Amino acid sequence: MLTLKDINPNVLAAEYAVRGPIVQRAQELEALGRKIVYCNIGNPQALKQPPLQYIRQALSLLENPGLLANHSVMDSYPKDIVARVRQILKMHPHGTGAYTQSAGIPFIRQAIADFISRRDEISADKDHILLTDGASKGVQAVLLALLTSPDDGVMIPIPQYPLYSASLALYGGKQIGYFLDEDSGWQMSQTILTASHDEAVAKGIKPKAIVVINPSNPTGSVLSRENVENIVGFARSRSLSIIADEVYQENIYSRELRFNSFARVMAEMNETDVSLFSLHSVSKGYLGECGHRGGYLELPNVPDDVLAEFIKIQSIGLCSNVSGQFATYFMVSPPQPGDESYATFIRERDAVLADLKAKAEILSNGVNAIPGMSVVVPRGAMYAFVSFSLPKENGVDADNMPADKRRAYEAGRDSDYCLALLEQTGICVVPGSGFGQRPGTLHFRTTFLPPRDEIESLVTQMKAFHLSYVQALEKRT
Repeated sequence: MLTLKDINPNVLAAEYAVRGPIVQRAQELEALGRKIVYCNIGNPQALKQPPLQYIRQALSLLENPGLLANHSVMDSYPKDIVARVRQILKMHPHGTGAYTQSAGIPFIRQAIADFISRRDEISADKDHILLTDGASKGVQAVLLALLTSPDDGVMIPIPQYPLYSASLALYGGKQIGYFLDEDSGWQMSQTILTASHDEAVAKGIKPKAIVVINPSNPTGSVLSRENVENIVGFARSRSLSIIADEVYQENIYSRELRFNSFARVMAEMNETDVSLFSLHSVSKGYLGECGHRGGYLELPNVPDDVLAEFIKIQSIGLCSNVSGQFATYFMVSPPQPGDESYATFIRERDAVLADLKAKAEILSNGVNAIPGMSVVVPRGAMYAFVSFSLPKENGVDADNMPADKRRAYEAGRDSDYCLALLEQTGICVVPGSGFGQRPGTLHFRTTFLPPRDEIESLVTQMKAFHLSYVQALEKRT
């Protein structure tokens, strides 16, 4: 029988905190009848965000095209949705049950190129777009292709989304963390980028790419145009590719902010030498269609022979799932003015985004009123990275511990805190150590996806728990 010593050590080294031990404990408690509020993962529809009608109507007809012949059923569908599905089936008569081209259905890739062109006012090439099973598979394809030796590394933000650290461990690459600046609203610092890169090189690591998550998971920050330009310049000066995780581009809640895509900024900078890997997904934004696992990877500034290798990676899995490909198509080409479904689409879309904005404010205002807790107000995405402080333990001098020992000690503290929060309140969050954090700080990541009344209750319960937890520690010390 297999034992752990027979398992690839890279698999053993990979950790994914978003679904780690605390979530497993939450599932055990739920099985025992406890009410659990899952704030550990950006899974909107699991937390009662309603799906948008137009996408479900269109997908239902594509999955069951026989309905098109039933006139009484068709009378209940918007006419533009029925017409679009009929046109899609003319272009792709195989429907959803057959394999597609490895890169994805051509007219969908063209629709994505058109979407990028409208969004950024630049040209985009459908032949440099691949359809993927969510953005995650696109990320993993890029990392797999770029890591050519055990000494290769990728720069990732700290805090980061654990997909990156886990995938780097899985593929045998080195993680090069660069800290985001919490005091400046989690923006990037050119000085920190340079120091992180140069420190890695001094250790014999060869940086190959830099990951940027914008808007940010887990902090909810949105990069300024200046930040994006600085990153492009930094990548050029260090011969790095850019992996732009832009899946939250629709989730911006501040009127004075805008989403600055790397594709647009690079085009306006006339940057043609830096390779860009840009990712988007149907899982986030106002759709929240996580279960359909739809997404795309755009590869501008990538030569054709390199592009062919990425298509080969796709072909090993034959193609991405076809329902996800169609979900991506409907994301980039939603109903337009004049369509019967347009008014409903706009009403549902705006309601989702307004609700997320309101819940971000409820959460951040509530947290910032709790003694010993604080959070930078999320201005994008669907997460908050909450900072909390705990009393020092007697006989423990964390400041003078070796770096690895200190990291393990602080990870134990925030994990114990989050587990106790779960056990006492049913609120499931993720320890900040699962995303990375500066030494001497403690955090947890929470979504603000639950309904408003649950968010209000969540903040109330967090306050009572935190004060009680701190008081118990103070008594022990």
